[in-house]
Amino acid sequence: MGTVIFATLRPFSSQQAASLDRVTSFLNTLDSYLGSHPVFPYLLLGTGVVFTLYLGFPQIRYFAHAWRIVRGKYDKSGQHGDATHFQALTTAISGTVGTGNIGGVALAIYLGGPAALFWMWMTAFLGMTTKFVEVTLSHKYREKDANGHIVGGPMFVMEKRLNMKWLAVFFAIATVVSSFGSGNMPQSNNIAAGVEGAFGVPAWITGLVLAGLLGAVIIGGIRRVVQFAEYLVPFMAVVYVVGALAVIGANLEQIVPSFVAVVSDAFSGSAAAGGFLGASFAYAFNRGVNRGLFSNEAGQGSAPIAHAAARTDEPVSEGIVSILEPFIDTIIICTLTGLVILSSGVWTEKHQNEFETFDTQFVAGRYDESVGAEANSLLAHLSGGTPVDRYSGPVEVMAGVPSLSLDYTILHNRSIAEDVRYLQNGMPFSGVVTVTDGSITAPAGITLNGRSLIHSVDLTAEAFTRGAFGEAGRYIVSIGLVLFAFSTAVAWSYYGDRAMTYLFGVGSVVFYRFAYVAGFFLAAVIDTSLVWLISAITVVMMTLPNLFAILMLATEMKQSVAEYWEHFNHEYPKESA
Repeated sequence: MGTVIFATLRPFSSQQAASLDRVTSFLNTLDSYLGSHPVFPYLLLGTGVVFTLYLGFPQIRYFAHAWRIVRGKYDKSGQHGDATHFQALTTAISGTVGTGNIGGVALAIYLGGPAALFWMWMTAFLGMTTKFVEVTLSHKYREKDANGHIVGGPMFVMEKRLNMKWLAVFFAIATVVSSFGSGNMPQSNNIAAGVEGAFGVPAWITGLVLAGLLGAVIIGGIRRVVQFAEYLVPFMAVVYVVGALAVIGANLEQIVPSFVAVVSDAFSGSAAAGGFLGASFAYAFNRGVNRGLFSNEAGQGSAPIAHAAARTDEPVSEGIVSILEPFIDTIIICTLTGLVILSSGVWTEKHQNEFETFDTQFVAGRYDESVGAEANSLLAHLSGGTPVDRYSGPVEVMAGVPSLSLDYTILHNRSIAEDVRYLQNGMPFSGVVTVTDGSITAPAGITLNGRSLIHSVDLTAEAFTRGAFGEAGRYIVSIGLVLFAFSTAVAWSYYGDRAMTYLFGVGSVVFYRFAYVAGFFLAAVIDTSLVWLISAITVVMMTLPNLFAILMLATEMKQSVAEYWEHFNHEYPKESA
């Protein structure tokens, strides 16, 4: 089911509005054939199911063994690589633990209700096996670049093993694009939004400062990146977990009902509740799987690039280490975020907020979410089903307050907006506002604020205020967001420059890094919803060719695993998986 982006409320010219309409229409169409296509979640989960059964549930059987490898129990001197098992794991985790764990979970629940969290779990459980496979194969076909550093990833598998240079080039290009769409833009945008909401710091200042820090870290290459991740990842996890447990502890009576809602809604969809208009099974399933992929990246082909640098000559052992990533990222951290949001109840509440132009629409007629038929009509409209009519006509406004005599409803953030106020250049507006096909077209400079559902980082931050720390909980989210998202941006810069090295050689990396830092700054002031849409598209551009490659090598993967355990049991006869 395609993601519907609404006709938007814009404080700019009709020509600019038309241009943005064309861009968003193109992106929505592209997304409808990629991540939002109903087949994609089945392809992603199906790959995990195939390998889970074919390899005999390795995510369960090898789980304890993975922890022993990470602790360095089987390390040997003289093995090739630029990072230890632990450094490779923390680098990959820093690439996955980011806005997907804070804003992404909130977005999934906002779109699909509690059921979306269940499908995030399923994506993670099956993704543990998918990641095991993709990391093993990429490590197996790694090589050295012109500077003597280890490089690897799905593009090397596609070229060296499958003899599909064209597919390898496509994947590498997609990785470069996705480094901006996944690792750069959403991270910067959500950091800026979180810091501005908690501390009042303008987004452009946050973007400028963090872009400078990002450049200082990534200029040092893989060794500086892994050292950065090795120390930051454990610290940031502790900070966030403590804050989450403070909210869960204050809402213990809602934990069991929250779990029940997650499981019971999984195959039926989530019913309307409060300002939440509901979500069908198909929509919750698609959004849960999509956000699960964005969170743990299992199947996307990104983490294998980091793991290729691990200091070991046993590709399967590094694949086993990677099993831990979706578990830590989604099963633990995303679940904590989900329980905080669900148990606090904020996901069904309307909150005062500035209306983003990307998510606002005027529709004809008066709607009431407490009336089931009307809520279902709007839900179908927002989810790509039968549309309702958009409003066109004048709106009389006095001192920011609109006339109540006109027959229209304002939708914002997939909910019916309340207490809407009209501003022009930040001041209450008086006069006539012209609405055409659901969007304000005149006069220039009109913005709205009022009460509606909130999503992404704002929703998580609000949920964190419902615990022992009160309003200070926002600061925990802001600090966690900065650490999580910044570390993700660092890791993804490495993925991107490895792809650039593959495409154009080591000399191209410096240009890529400059562009990456510039993009990080610019993304701080871009519309959040547009960023998430771009991210959803770029994720799938990597995932599809990677899934194809690993499925083609299923037999080789099983043989490699058998050989690993034969060698391991010979060397360590008293141990087992």
